[in-house]
Amino acid sequence: MFPDFDMLFFFFVDQQSIHHHRYWVHVPVFWFVVAGAVLPVLWRSRYRVVALAFFTGILLHLLLDSIGGGIMWLAPFNTQLWELVTVPAKQPHWIWSFVLHWTFVLEIAIWGAAAYLYFKGYNRGARG
Repeated sequence: MFPDFDMLFFFFVDQQSIHHHRYWVHVPVFWFVVAGAVLPVLWRSRYRVVALAFFTGILLHLLLDSIGGGIMWLAPFNTQLWELVTVPAKQPHWIWSFVLHWTFVLEIAIWGAAAYLYFKGYNRGARG
């Protein structure tokens, strides 16, 4: 799962004028085209696993953003942001509305599972 690095652009360049899920890095068709170009080239190389992990992380990010944030799954034909749950603006700042919403637990659980697996493997490697 990748963090929203485009938030830096959203805050410091764009002055929050456009929802960051409307940026090209949140458009699934862009990543399907990139993956369709990159994966065949790397399929027989040692970088195949890295490329698969990279694109899987992007897909997971888009799926998680689809739960409460909305993703343009039908772009470029339809620019509607599709979301499963609407996160109400109950907090003074919109970020806190997301962080304190129950859907954020899914992201924390994934990060926790990743940290657990990482440190479990790290400890096993340290003993071996």
